Formats: sequence, structure tokens, C-alpha cells
Amino acid sequence: MHDRRQSTEPDIESLMGQFHAYLSKKQLKSTRQRDLIAQKFFAAHGHISIEELLNLSRAENPRIGYATVYRTLKLLAECGLAAQRRFGDGQTMYETAGDTEHHDHLICIECQHVLEFQNDDIEHEQERVARSFGFSLVRHRLELYGLCPRARGIKGGWCPNEEQRKLSD
Repeated sequence: MHDRRQSTEPDIESLMGQFHAYLSKKQLKSTRQRDLIAQKFFAAHGHISIEELLNLSRAENPRIGYATVYRTLKLLAECGLAAQRRFGDGQTMYETAGDTEHHDHLICIECQHVLEFQNDDIEHEQERVARSFGFSLVRHRLELYGLCPRARGIKGGWCPNEEQRKLSD
């Protein structure tokens, strides 16, 4: 199993270039607010909500509004640079798409932390099962829901959501 938190930093300059090319193609303006939101999004690790991206963006420009963040994420998704994810709690999250390798998700139903992982054995088994039924997989999504060690009540158990908050402070 591979924890994607160790992955390399995104090439923000390249992603911004792709975003600007899309905006130009659609005859849309590249504004400072859009650029700031996109840069904050590309620099974020893992999954991010509109509200979290709004807070990150407002830290640098307090005049940025929710609607601008929402529309910018929608544009990023349209051009294939953002992937929208809906997990069990119904909240919509976004992650950088495109150049990222396929991964699956482990979600704590208590603290809502989403842990990304990649496991070749699981990928091969999914392919095998699909073939056994005559299917050729085009895409798939695996979401495993459970409880992190703290939510399970393990003495001294850690909560990945709290760990992530400590790292961002």
C-alpha cells in the first residue's frame, strides 16, 4: 500500500499554463482572483472543500467571494484539472486531477478524514473480477468507510484529521 501524502509537489506553473490555455480557448478572462484561487487549489494537498479553498484564498485577498471560488473550481473541473468527489457525508470535495495516478479512498465516518492510498493487488483483483463477468473497465472508484484509531476508542489512538490540522498550522 502506498500513502500518496509522500508524493511529489505539483507543477503549479504547468497547471496554471493549462488553466490559462483553457480560459483563452473559452474566451474567458484570466483574473487575479481566479489565478490566486487556482494557485491555492493546486498547492493544496489531498482533498479540499470550497469553504477551505475560500479561506485559503481570503487569507491573501479578503475580497474573494464564495461564488468566485465555486465558479473557478467549476472551470478547473471542466478543463480536467480538478476532480470532484462526493463522499458519504455528502460534502463535495475537490482534488487535482489529470497527472495524478489512480488512487482509492479510506474515509473515517467520525472525523471525515479522507486518506488516499494505492494498492496494486486491489487494482489487479478489480480487473480480474470485471473480466470474469465479461466487462472491460473504463473507470472505477473505491471508497472504504470506517473509523480511524481515535474514533474506534483505541487508547492513545491517533486521528489523521488532527494530524493534518497540526501540519497546516
